[in-house]
Amino acid sequence: MTTPPRRLPNLPREEWTEPARDVFAFWGEPNAREEGSRTNIMMVLANHPDMAMPYNHWARHLLMTNTLPTRALELLILRVAWRVKSAYEWHNHVGYGLNAGLTLEDIAAIRDYPEGAGRWGEADRLVLDAVDDLMDQHSVSDATWEGLARHYDRRQMMDLVMSIGHYVMTSWALSSFGVPIEGDVDPIGFDLKTASGAGPARTFKPGEVDDWATRNQA
Repeated sequence: MTTPPRRLPNLPREEWTEPARDVFAFWGEPNAREEGSRTNIMMVLANHPDMAMPYNHWARHLLMTNTLPTRALELLILRVAWRVKSAYEWHNHVGYGLNAGLTLEDIAAIRDYPEGAGRWGEADRLVLDAVDDLMDQHSVSDATWEGLARHYDRRQMMDLVMSIGHYVMTSWALSSFGVPIEGDVDPIGFDLKTASGAGPARTFKPGEVDDWATRNQA
């Protein structure tokens, strides 16, 4: 897994203004306002609070109140992460995907799609096709759109397209800013192996369980 060059720093402590602390604390990490976020992405975005806070509100909708089923959301995020080679998003969403009921074999098949396309039901396959349509053609094809409409309502279709775009944008930012995976985690490679060899484990989104932050560090 290639680590991008570090171009933007985690916000230095002497620059921790109240707006920056609002960015740290947005996702509800314990003591983040006082100690900073343990996530490098929040510590980098805090360099620009006026941008980071609207981004966070938008990201919270797509991650936590999205009208798409969680399975479909994790399918598309993992496919985006692979297509744009975002090590950071891949690492985080393998754990979220496992928690959403995907298996490691499923996640490998998301990476390798369209190889093994027969393993997927129509709804899952069309979500993956939508990612590839947008990445390759910059628009969802008529055939994919018509297929998706058999499974999802208008709000879900809108969330699907916007979610793909959001995670592409986020991945571009992570790579361009040089945001590394946190040093205190066991990074998950695109080969689905961890640095320690322990294997990926499921992780929890902010607020999904009361002690999500502690359990994700276990």
